[in-house]
Amino acid sequence: MPHMRGGARAALGRAAVLEVSPLSGGRSGIRARGEISVVTRRSWEQALSELARRHVGVSYVELSDVAFVDVAGVTALAVTAMNLPEGRVVVERPPPQLPRVLELFWPGLDRIEVAA
Repeated sequence: MPHMRGGARAALGRAAVLEVSPLSGGRSGIRARGEISVVTRRSWEQALSELARRHVGVSYVELSDVAFVDVAGVTALAVTAMNLPEGRVVVERPPPQLPRVLELFWPGLDRIEVAA
């Protein structure tokens, strides 16, 4: 069942929404769609907690349908990866700010692999 969180984005006049669901095709991980921001942070962190609980070796985070991720959202991902007992997280097709924030604050973090 997907996690959803919405809220007001007064400046843009629309609601920020994040949908997170399990990956299909036998891969361990999650697919996110929408925005990762202060409005949707709780859903994002819950999804990452679930990902960590189910993690075995390599977990995938598919972000091709994520329009925006803020620094705190990247931080939650980095902290989740650093706290895994082993293995890594492969982030697939993230928004452009995610790899830049990772490189800025966690250069050389080998627990996260960003795949275009």
